[in-house]
Amino acid sequence: MTAPDQSRFTAHLRELADPIWQAQHQHPFVRGLADGSLPTETFRAWLLQDYLFLVEYCRLLALGVARAPDMATATRLADVLHATLHEEMTLHRRCAAEFGIAEAQLASGEMADITRAYTDHLLRVAAVDDFALLAAALLPCMWGYSELGRRLAQDRPSPEPRYRAWIETYADPAFAELAGWCRELVDQLAADAGPEMRSRMRREFLLSSRFELSFWSVG
Repeated sequence: MTAPDQSRFTAHLRELADPIWQAQHQHPFVRGLADGSLPTETFRAWLLQDYLFLVEYCRLLALGVARAPDMATATRLADVLHATLHEEMTLHRRCAAEFGIAEAQLASGEMADITRAYTDHLLRVAAVDDFALLAAALLPCMWGYSELGRRLAQDRPSPEPRYRAWIETYADPAFAELAGWCRELVDQLAADAGPEMRSRMRREFLLSSRFELSFWSVG
């Protein structure tokens, strides 16, 4: 994996969050995906929560479109929202069906406390805080899954084909490109921000990183 450019603000964020991200990579859920040992009931419960997260994630992206500082950013976020609604959620429904979860169960599922806390955090930032904080809070989700997917794809393929397909989704170069775009956005916003705003961006990035780590235990 290419070493990060330490002159970038996002490289600084990644360095600060490294203990949290490394804990994600070593989480029993993640390692169980990699070696196929994760109980299917655990993944099934997590998948339901991840779908409920995505519903609120779409609201976050819609708020991002509305609050974007320029048309190029608004357009890209609108594209991500469209892809999430029409592609990623379709893939989630298909994956859920393979684990015996019907669409009606997805729609009527009840959020776990961590799912509610994480999405409430993201939506609050998106609704009332500066756009730079929205971008910083969003980045760990995109970048973290891309890094994790690529790392797992470098390991021996998971013997569980459904877990292997999930890993391949987030190891896809197109997803890495999206994470790269979000990094560039945060770098640009940080360059235009003052010291106090950059400090707040760091706090939001680290808080979302902690939520990401906690979310692996939601199943």
